[in-house]
Amino acid sequence: MTQRWIVIGLGNPGDQYANTRHNIGQMVINHLAISNSVSKFSPHKSKVDIADIKVGQAPIVLAKSRGFMNESGIPTRALSDFYKVDPAHIIAIHDELDIEFNTIRLKLGGGDNGHNGLKSLTSHLGTPNYYRLRMGIGRPVGRQDPADFVLKPFASVERSLLEDFIARGAESIESLIQSGLELTQQKFNK
Repeated sequence: MTQRWIVIGLGNPGDQYANTRHNIGQMVINHLAISNSVSKFSPHKSKVDIADIKVGQAPIVLAKSRGFMNESGIPTRALSDFYKVDPAHIIAIHDELDIEFNTIRLKLGGGDNGHNGLKSLTSHLGTPNYYRLRMGIGRPVGRQDPADFVLKPFASVERSLLEDFIARGAESIESLIQSGLELTQQKFNK
């Protein structure tokens, strides 16, 4: 049987955060769901909302935490324990300040670069060796605090590119699962 994957979109709960930069991971999860004819997510006892899809022959659990970004590791660990999925088959989709907006970077493992969601995941999974889809949001211009910047909606210029950016993020997840990291990096890490 083909190994199951968990793909979790990091973000914050509630309508006030739904369209913010910090929630781009959940936007990619929503796109994956819609493009795979999933109309709704179901609540799971691990405090995430989930939907099942397949990429090729691989069963995938799409997940969105109902908790806050800095607590992402707790429900992710509970979900991985429930499905018996090793961290090497977990993909976290998150915003990345140090990458220019509309740029994708995929990698396996690494540090958290000050990202509290990744810090929580690494702590609760007990390893940094899970995949990351880093969705570049860029840094704020001027003196705006990065913590405020990530909780703001995308600017109008960014919104015009957002749909394509999210679609490429979803495509890169499917490529990673089907073709592996190296080929996916060559195609999407530009």
